[in-house]
Amino acid sequence: MSLKTPLDKIRNIGFIAHIDAGKTTTTERILYFTGLTYRMGDVEEGNTVTDWMLQERERGITIKSAVITCFWKGYQINIIDTPGHVDFTAEVERALRVLDGAIVILSGVEGVEAQSEAVWRQADRHKVPRIIFINKMDRIGSSFTDTVKSIEERLNVKPLVVQIPIGAEDNFHGVIDLVEWKSYLYDDPAGEMFDVKEIPQEMLEEAKKWRDRLMESVADVDEEALSVYIEKGTITAEVLKRAIRRATLFSIAFPVFIGSAFRNKGIQKLLDGICDYLPSPLDKGEVKARDIEGREVSLRPDPQGALAALVFKVTTDPYAGILSFIRVYSGTLEKGTYVLDSKTNERQRIMRLLRLHANKKEDVDYISAGDLGAIAGMKSAYTGHTICSITQPLFLEDIQFPEPVVSVAIEPKTKVDQDKLAEALVKFSVEDPTFKIKYDEDTSETIISGMGELHLEIILDRLFREYGVKAHIGKPQVAYKEAISTIAVSEGKYIRQTGGHGQYGHVVLRVSPLTEGKGIVFIDQTKGGVIPKEFIPSIEEGARIAAENGPVLGFPLNDIVVELIDGSYHPVDSSEIAFRIASTKAFREAVSHAGPYLLEPIMSAEIITPINFLGEVINTVTSRRGTVKGIIERGNTTIIQCLIPLSTMFNYTTVLRTITQGRGSFSMVFDSYERVPQAIQEEIIKKAKGEI
Repeated sequence: MSLKTPLDKIRNIGFIAHIDAGKTTTTERILYFTGLTYRMGDVEEGNTVTDWMLQERERGITIKSAVITCFWKGYQINIIDTPGHVDFTAEVERALRVLDGAIVILSGVEGVEAQSEAVWRQADRHKVPRIIFINKMDRIGSSFTDTVKSIEERLNVKPLVVQIPIGAEDNFHGVIDLVEWKSYLYDDPAGEMFDVKEIPQEMLEEAKKWRDRLMESVADVDEEALSVYIEKGTITAEVLKRAIRRATLFSIAFPVFIGSAFRNKGIQKLLDGICDYLPSPLDKGEVKARDIEGREVSLRPDPQGALAALVFKVTTDPYAGILSFIRVYSGTLEKGTYVLDSKTNERQRIMRLLRLHANKKEDVDYISAGDLGAIAGMKSAYTGHTICSITQPLFLEDIQFPEPVVSVAIEPKTKVDQDKLAEALVKFSVEDPTFKIKYDEDTSETIISGMGELHLEIILDRLFREYGVKAHIGKPQVAYKEAISTIAVSEGKYIRQTGGHGQYGHVVLRVSPLTEGKGIVFIDQTKGGVIPKEFIPSIEEGARIAAENGPVLGFPLNDIVVELIDGSYHPVDSSEIAFRIASTKAFREAVSHAGPYLLEPIMSAEIITPINFLGEVINTVTSRRGTVKGIIERGNTTIIQCLIPLSTMFNYTTVLRTITQGRGSFSMVFDSYERVPQAIQEEIIKKAKGEI
């Protein structure tokens, strides 16, 4: 194991971006230039380090986030390469939960795209400082100024442009560093070597204009820089660097780097930027946890402090068994010691600790505060669990994930396949919190749900290849939700009289609609002990169980206030199970009289098309109940921004390619749930009942 890196020299960072912006290629180049690999992998050739799954290499996309550790100029950089496709947003969510900083990669051709905005908002939510890397500057159609403009307009942030390009498109061959006031020329055809020179005379005027803009932007957000700027009319490189770092750490502004990862240009300077501007664990400072009494505890990144590590990902390795990926926030996790999983209250021994290099691993004796790693063979330590000291239980904040929006039915062909299927699905659900399993008793089918068609396609592919499951697969279906439109009150009783003690539970519930996104809220409104307090949790549990199957088509109910307003009990016969059953009855009766309706997932979509096909593409949007929100022109290409129901977008890729002669593309991210129009709801119900 290498010597321990000081905390101020550790960078826990991730690459986040729209699909095909170049995250994996950039990661490959960083691994090469830091000496971790001796040849550069290529996404097209399927030989990259971080995309090691068969499904990733076949499709040329990232599916699972990979963790890599490398070293640059005395800094230890722990990198998480995340997927760009919206179907794998859970991988981005859990990565951002444990990262200190991120690099947002944008394509110099497309600029800020739909998923770029989505991951930016995710990073905002987790308060992760970012730098921006404009990639593909060598591509035909790339535009540095247009991309910077799209950052300002679409992300609504202040970019700090620290580099500008020398040359454009296939003539892109260097960058001007506006902080150091030098040019870096990549005249080596492979792009691995560069010459540091004075700024070319023909670019001096433009460079001065951009440097003045940088100094003004920095002076706007930093007091030291403002003071120096007012006094001297310029800002030295040293002061500029300090000011840019402070602005970045507080997410006031965001440094912008440029390059071409595929051509190896700009990578070394990006590595310098990661070390110069992104935070260390010390910069991120304290994190909040709770003790066993529910009191808030502040944890510093101190290797000698109380142990607190968050499991942010679980995967199954064919050689190492279950791998629990962790971020240690405080204390030191040591091999051979006993620890506590505070979520399950289980004591477990740490048998093996690993530093990760994608699918390769290095055994280590300890993982200290501020570092990332993995525990091998730790059972039941799932995503969101806290690993802590047995003598000092702590609870770190859990990780929240979006709900699945697409489902398919799967029916194994034989009993052997049924067993294989059950084993595989349990493993997948442990690895992926956005993958859900449900058994439909009416049809005897297993329903699996995920974040999109591609998500489920990958799951099914793994079922067939890795586990040899043979099964009948249904067509993808939208994962609707149900809600109510009015207030309703209902009574539920469960009374059974058998020999000895009987069963008695009696509740009166009122249900009413709630603001979107609030789930099920339970409130006890009873007074005077009409129902003893020990039975209230069972009544709430009964309502929540009943909410899993709505009255319209059995989809989960959402956004409902459930109020317990009355009831009664028997001093001898009342029990928790009796009140749970009575509550379930009352809830189901109430929601069936409260104007139940279906909610459908609405997607925020971006459709890219040559301008001469614009009219036909807009027609496909409106015919699918979509609403056009904006149109952006970029050269001969048009970007249509719209909101559109997910149910209408199955197989849209084929339709779009046909209309645009193969030149159109689209991407979409989940936006919200909205009420299904009545006529459409009736049609959905008839289809479900087999009437049409």
